[in-house]
Amino acid sequence: MRYTKSILLTAISTLAVLTGLAAHGQNAAAAQQMSAADFVSQATIAGKTEVLAAHVALKNSQAADVHSFARRMIRDHTKANVKLASIATSKGLAVPTHVDGKHRAVVDSLRGQTGAAFDAAYAQQMVSDHEGAVALFNSEAAATTDPDLSAFAQKTLPTLEHHKAMADKLAANHPPQ
Repeated sequence: MRYTKSILLTAISTLAVLTGLAAHGQNAAAAQQMSAADFVSQATIAGKTEVLAAHVALKNSQAADVHSFARRMIRDHTKANVKLASIATSKGLAVPTHVDGKHRAVVDSLRGQTGAAFDAAYAQQMVSDHEGAVALFNSEAAATTDPDLSAFAQKTLPTLEHHKAMADKLAANHPPQ
């Protein structure tokens, strides 16, 4: 009897600990979920950075494929930025008007390059930027905190994934020197 009681108490204690850990894991996952304001800020800054970098590409590159890619970035990211700003302002969320210092430094470093070196640096930056954008939008698309932002992310994600594939091809055509 005493042995059975001990096993039962151990089982109950183990169950309580596991339940507590599961609840903690759910709370930790919820805490890691980005706020709507953070998503708007990060997505807007990323989009504005793409547009700025693309304008630099149109000035600093002589390669037709780089120019074509840059024009596409300007068109698609401007369109997405406008749509995101519309959603955000309808919800009273702040929309950044400028890129932050980190992203400004990326664009400035591209400005200082020309020719093949620029093309390689720009292409690699676009691969990196779009990897980050796809991850950001995947996270928001799966989020349930704001259905409008989640829907925007889901709708925009295929375009960003296509940009990533285009950037990969551009990087393959313009490897580092």
